[in-house]
Amino acid sequence: MTQVATANQLARRSTVPTALRETLKRIAMTVVLLLVLAGAWELYRWIWTSTGWTWPFIVDDTSMPHIKTILKAFGEPAQVNQPALITILFHKCLFTAKEAVVGFALGALFGFALGIALAHSRLMQRGFLPYIVASQTIPILAIAPMVVIWVNPKLPPSLQGWGAVAVIAAYLTFFPVAINTLRGLQSADPRALELMRTYAASSWTVLWKLRVPASLPYVFSALKVAATASVVGAIIGELPSGLQDGLGGAILNFNQYYSFEPQELWATNIAAAVVGIVFFLVVVAAEKAIVRRAPEATA
Repeated sequence: MTQVATANQLARRSTVPTALRETLKRIAMTVVLLLVLAGAWELYRWIWTSTGWTWPFIVDDTSMPHIKTILKAFGEPAQVNQPALITILFHKCLFTAKEAVVGFALGALFGFALGIALAHSRLMQRGFLPYIVASQTIPILAIAPMVVIWVNPKLPPSLQGWGAVAVIAAYLTFFPVAINTLRGLQSADPRALELMRTYAASSWTVLWKLRVPASLPYVFSALKVAATASVVGAIIGELPSGLQDGLGGAILNFNQYYSFEPQELWATNIAAAVVGIVFFLVVVAAEKAIVRRAPEATA
């Protein structure tokens, strides 16, 4: 027993440095990739400006600002007597993230519940699935103003405005979660299903003890897509709602002055991308904490 305990302790100690090395390796690869992309941007810009090529578009300080110009814009005020752009974007990122988090949670819960309902009814699959798929073919810009008009009057004053934007973000979130939940619930091992039926297990027991654990890899794959989609939905939803506190308002504002100060819009795009990446990484961390092994590894 003592030898086994000692071996387990040594195994745990050796795992920590290995995990640390893997983390550092991933960080280093990310930094290298960013440097490569920045170098490719500057190289492309230099070739097109020095040769005078105009295809597929004219390259100049407006269409493709220098990377250093974009990064420098974060430390400069967007307007006179205003704080640095990075401070403004930080607060706008927090506002948009609040909308996206609520929309992501609502859409994920609704999509998961819808996937469970579809998995237990062939009739519902045949009746509702085509309409669920068709709902995603409608441009979000066409739906966003309707949602704002319908939802805002029914919300309490503290939720009006950003609450409707959260609903728009939920609209983009629920579809991948619902489809992947349905697929994951149907991926349970038929032998395990037959065994549980042999023991007269209830549908509720089969669902939570077998189907849901088997569906987790599929669900988290959908959540990774939905996490970034919720940020996009929140930004798009801010446009018709007239909100100026989020990234959507910043993009709309800086777009008006793009011909004179293009770096501010590019900096805002980078801030929006960072929010989406953070959402994605949170889902990845949750997946690693919850999903230990894929269903095929447990067979």
